[in-house]
Amino acid sequence: MAVYTQLANEEIAALIRTEYGLAELALAVGIAQGVENSNYLLELVDGQKFILTLYEKRVAAEDVPFFLGLMQHLAAKGLACPQPVARVNGSLFGKVAGRPAALVTFLPGKCRTRLDVAHCIGAGNALAQLHAAVGGFAGRRANSLSLAGWQAMFEKIEPRVDEIQPGMRQMIAHELGYLNEHWPEMAGLEQGIIHADLFPDNVFFDAHDRVSGVIDFYFACVDAFAYDLAITVNAWCFERDHAFNRTKAHALLAAYRKTRPLSDAERAALPVLVRGAALRFLLTRAHDMLFHEKSALVTPKDPAEYVRKLRFHQSVTDAGEYGI
Repeated sequence: MAVYTQLANEEIAALIRTEYGLAELALAVGIAQGVENSNYLLELVDGQKFILTLYEKRVAAEDVPFFLGLMQHLAAKGLACPQPVARVNGSLFGKVAGRPAALVTFLPGKCRTRLDVAHCIGAGNALAQLHAAVGGFAGRRANSLSLAGWQAMFEKIEPRVDEIQPGMRQMIAHELGYLNEHWPEMAGLEQGIIHADLFPDNVFFDAHDRVSGVIDFYFACVDAFAYDLAITVNAWCFERDHAFNRTKAHALLAAYRKTRPLSDAERAALPVLVRGAALRFLLTRAHDMLFHEKSALVTPKDPAEYVRKLRFHQSVTDAGEYGI
């Protein structure tokens, strides 16, 4: 989440009154976390809360119905996630300040900034439940941030990427070469709709540290379920000093496998998939650090974190080292 498009309270109040027929606005707060879209937390005078999202940057307008439909489908299957709110004309989204925009329900709970093993178990459970729930959803969206997309992004940032950290250009080039040679055949791995961004700030927990909901489906796409798992291991199983925590990885993977066991092909592919997942976030973070809008209410995330994670993965040869 972030804020690129600044809206006055009066604009938001008029929007929810005229387009949604809701109660008067009491409070609107821009949300600075994240990097992709403009987000506002809205609280109405009747106590209801919503999130207003304006889709920016990597989100194409034609993909918005896919994201909103996916959230409806997952909620119908029992996964706690935000639900799009229909406008008075029946549409789930429209234009705000010239950008596609939607209003979704507010989920209770909070994300955790300090993660223990119980949180990793919750994340593994939630991801497995999500993968089980996507069956039957008719929408399809290709993953624009897979191997070919990484190469294109690298070509854009290559002239400047060593400004972030000396040697980063050479490291990325070497890793792209490795992944081009070793990336697994997707036909051999079970595929479906994946979240593709299940970071700790996208999972909410209640006061008893039970998962209360999953948010931010705006990278969701068709890809290998094991790749989604690799993204989640990267996001949840490293410490603040970026040291890998095998105990957390074992707990997360075991929780996931209780609902969805891994095939032999998925287990064998995991060491390459976690490398690819680390490179994907290294690239997008480097891009956003180099090209972010100075005037936007947004905090670019540190790509160097994923340099350190990638170096660890490069030393791994077997999935057993991740705790399986």
